Amino acid sequence: NYLAKEYKMDVLQADLLAKSLMEPGGASYASLVKLLGEDVLSADGTIDRGKMASLIFGDDATRDKVNKITHPLVKKAILETIREHREKGDKWFVIEAALLIDDHYSEICDELWYIYADNKIRSERLREQRGYSDEKIAAMMASQRSEEQFREACDHVIHNNGDFEITRKEIRELLGEA
Repeated sequence: NYLAKEYKMDVLQADLLAKSLMEPGGASYASLVKLLGEDVLSADGTIDRGKMASLIFGDDATRDKVNKITHPLVKKAILETIREHREKGDKWFVIEAALLIDDHYSEICDELWYIYADNKIRSERLREQRGYSDEKIAAMMASQRSEEQFREACDHVIHNNGDFEITRKEIRELLGEA
């Protein structure tokens, strides 16, 4: 949000893009319903992401199958968006993605930034901002790479533990404004 507001950068949230592809008629909808069954649907025919999360975060095999459906489609859409921004001559385009290492975003991005916050703060934010339960948060975090793996794979680490002035300073330095 800071990059979008302060620097007028376009920010694509991979999670929101994936969600849009799961809507009825979306690129991943039919395959996901076939895989997970119609019990994953809400009364209006949309995929209930809470039901889907409860199915995949406790089951590595099912999560892998869902990822094999959704991730290539998300990446394809991201590549198309990157192409459009490059054609327009945009200097900056930001992708927010939790699985940037797993999905090899280093192959399509000029830099990878790891926005670090300790687990307690991450958990609080997920509860407050997204309404996630403690169980869902624990399962999500258990399914993700370790902090060390993110630090090793990313070009820069930005600290976001609460003092946002520190975060702003680090971003300004990365953008050559310090």
